[in-house]
Amino acid sequence: MKVVAFNGSARKDGNTAILIRKVFAELEKEGIATELVQFSGEVIRGCTACYQCFGSKDQRCAVSTETGDVVNDCIAKIVAAEGIIIASPTYFADISAETKAFIDRAGMVAKANANLYRRKAGAAVIAVRRGGAIHAFDSINHFFLISEMIIPGSSYWNIGIGRNAGEVEQDEEGLKTMADLGKNMAWLLKKLLR
Repeated sequence: MKVVAFNGSARKDGNTAILIRKVFAELEKEGIATELVQFSGEVIRGCTACYQCFGSKDQRCAVSTETGDVVNDCIAKIVAAEGIIIASPTYFADISAETKAFIDRAGMVAKANANLYRRKAGAAVIAVRRGGAIHAFDSINHFFLISEMIIPGSSYWNIGIGRNAGEVEQDEEGLKTMADLGKNMAWLLKKLLR
């Protein structure tokens, strides 16, 4: 069993990664393998609506073939995993541009291939300085829902508060929320896969 997380932050190993690792700690206690993919330094273009994925049905995005970006590798990681975490900082009350481009392209490929991610577990994780986190959280969850994925809950919204790298470590409730999310995601995966 495996959960792969995609960190849409421009800051490698910043607050968003800290929150993901808190979820991972609980998953790993339950024997679930984890992998973190960080988009920091990556250029991820948005979907061009070329619909080549609908013609080829090969679980690949043509934009990735053109640009050599990480999206096709990430799609393969989603297909191979039972659980997915998509995490983003909050930029102007929404997810980062890289996270949105990734969702659009991975989502289009999934639709072109008979809802490729159907019944996988999916969890959103959001880092925020102050406001806009619920909208960002909803943006990711909408992707999971339209992909027919199952979303585990937690003891609060999956949000951690902190601006500068490491500040999220001071958000006790946010860290507890991530730990509870990890426990609930582990429970869900074990129920889904028995």
